[in-house]
Amino acid sequence: MDVISTQNAPHHKWQSVCDAWPLVDQPGLSVKEEQMPPGAAETLHSHCVARQFFYVLQGCLTIEAQGRALELTVGQGTEVPPGVAHRARNTGGTALRFLVVSSPSTAGDRHELPDQGPHGGATGG
Repeated sequence: MDVISTQNAPHHKWQSVCDAWPLVDQPGLSVKEEQMPPGAAETLHSHCVARQFFYVLQGCLTIEAQGRALELTVGQGTEVPPGVAHRARNTGGTALRFLVVSSPSTAGDRHELPDQGPHGGATGG
């Protein structure tokens, strides 16, 4: 066992402005700490197999899924089952930090979807 943190975990940028640190990166389980600046958002996507749990560490996270936008603040989380079209968005005025736990890992299981308006509307299949 080793101590892992954002100080010693691998780091990568996504959408050129967001940061991700894979804290656990195994086929059966992925735990990432991510940071999004104000105004940043993922593209609408789904996962056929992976179930995800988002948990807010700092700021306000908006999860768009199933035709609605769910706002989460520090200490709150939500689960996104496989097959549900979703995206994470920082609509607040400060940096957002959150954990994303995926089981199994989302490696090879991310399916980009066409944008369906401001709340991402439909479920994937």
